[in-house]
Amino acid sequence: MAYTFADLFEHSVDAMPDRRALIVSGEEVTYRELDSRANRLAHHFLSLGFGHGTHIGIQMHNSIETMVAVLASFKVRAVPITVNYRYTTDELVYLYDNADLEALVFHRGYSARVAEALESTPRVKHAVVVPDELASGAEPPVPGAVAYENALSPQSPERTGSDAFDERSGDDPYILYTGGTTGRPKGVVWRQEDIWRVLAGGYDFYTGEPIADEYQQSRGGAAAAEPMRWCMLPPLIHTSALMPTFNALFSGNTVIFEPRFDAAHVWKVVAEYRPQVMVITGDAMGRPLVEAHRELQPDASSLAVLASGAALFSGSVKDAFFEVFPNLMISDSVGSSETGFGGIGFAAKGLKQHGGPRVGSNRFTVVVDDDNRILPPGSGAEGWLAKLGNVPLGYYKDPVKSAEIFRTVDGGRAVVTGDRARIEDDGSITLLGRGNMVVNTGGEKVFVEEVEAVVKAHPDIYDATVIGLPDERWGSRVSAVVRVRDGVVPDFESIEKHTRSQLAGYKIPRAFWIASEVVRAPSGKPDYRWAKEYALGQEPVHRID
Repeated sequence: MAYTFADLFEHSVDAMPDRRALIVSGEEVTYRELDSRANRLAHHFLSLGFGHGTHIGIQMHNSIETMVAVLASFKVRAVPITVNYRYTTDELVYLYDNADLEALVFHRGYSARVAEALESTPRVKHAVVVPDELASGAEPPVPGAVAYENALSPQSPERTGSDAFDERSGDDPYILYTGGTTGRPKGVVWRQEDIWRVLAGGYDFYTGEPIADEYQQSRGGAAAAEPMRWCMLPPLIHTSALMPTFNALFSGNTVIFEPRFDAAHVWKVVAEYRPQVMVITGDAMGRPLVEAHRELQPDASSLAVLASGAALFSGSVKDAFFEVFPNLMISDSVGSSETGFGGIGFAAKGLKQHGGPRVGSNRFTVVVDDDNRILPPGSGAEGWLAKLGNVPLGYYKDPVKSAEIFRTVDGGRAVVTGDRARIEDDGSITLLGRGNMVVNTGGEKVFVEEVEAVVKAHPDIYDATVIGLPDERWGSRVSAVVRVRDGVVPDFESIEKHTRSQLAGYKIPRAFWIASEVVRAPSGKPDYRWAKEYALGQEPVHRID
């Protein structure tokens, strides 16, 4: 059996060749068409000597061609490495070098930074430039880059007979880079079978039971009278979108992408293509979506499931969705680049949420103490979120960092994350927040995600990032950089009263800064480095003594 992404996708192609696979900006491709394009690009890679073990960078926003590039890499047993298209030239140079890229596929709109970065990374020997609907038309050419259409046109669309690819293995690696919002990005090395198990359908997310064989997903998809449609909004550079996309494709569903997130346009797409499932990343997408729906009143009656992961999805925003969609199923997943899927929780209107989501008990997700001992249900103790079972091999080229979180728990290999969590009486787990984002103020620990959720629930506030800043008396003081709603003069006395009604006194922000936009990563995660630099560069607009 070959539990690899290329094999699992090809099983779907063989079972459902004429079913629609992707819809992007009005263009639709079937499974057969997507496979043929990926085969052509794969043969292009092989013609240049790029194959087993080659690291291929993919610097692209959501598009059909992005999935072609990822699939083509997997087909030749290369390692596709998705690159954050918002990175500066310096960050790109670091990633190209650290990831040992030998080839790069990129959208034309990123040509300027790609050209600058390639000057300092001679290891990258080949580049393919892809047409880009978001490009302005003034982008400089990248010396030596081959046009996407020229790379594909002379190559075979087949994957059988004389054009067959080498046999693949579930041990083939896949490397994904973390966002680097609190430091340099790190490459997390997975076996393909392991990451398929935990993020792309290899285990049933609800029962925890393993998929029986490599054909089970495609066989079930082929048996369905009508495929489901998934509207996938997070960027494919992150696992929060790429892995659910593969899960959908492995089971014969249709995935709808948007090249750029625009809440109003998303609802037009929903009205036209009528997806049943929408995947988002927390408040960063959830809040503008629900507010745009209130304004536009589009037909979104097809929507049955709203799935969020990878970023804080606060109770107030979930409640706003329930007001618009009373029968909507809202799920909130826990996971990371290092753990994969860690658990799933389901929201109910009015549910009090303190910190991150609360996820049901499962045998692979546990809470451990500082000595890596599993905390039992009923103890009510706080510790570190840990993942057992299928876990990564470690960080790429970083044995020191690998040793910090990849440990032995209960006699087996495990990942002990930087997330603080609490084990509840029924075995469920409440995620409290990132351990490295805890503000220690006067000896009390404050999890910033809990405070962010409360601040953002105030009607004057549109978005917020909470940080800790140096304080002579308390060591650190809780502070907030906020974006207020358009046309609103914030009532900070009301905001203080609101936060005090839901948080202990030591948790409320003592200083506020107003920004025209709260900067976030493409995944929706807060950029805490930016928030601290912004606050330290100017006086706050309001203080609470």
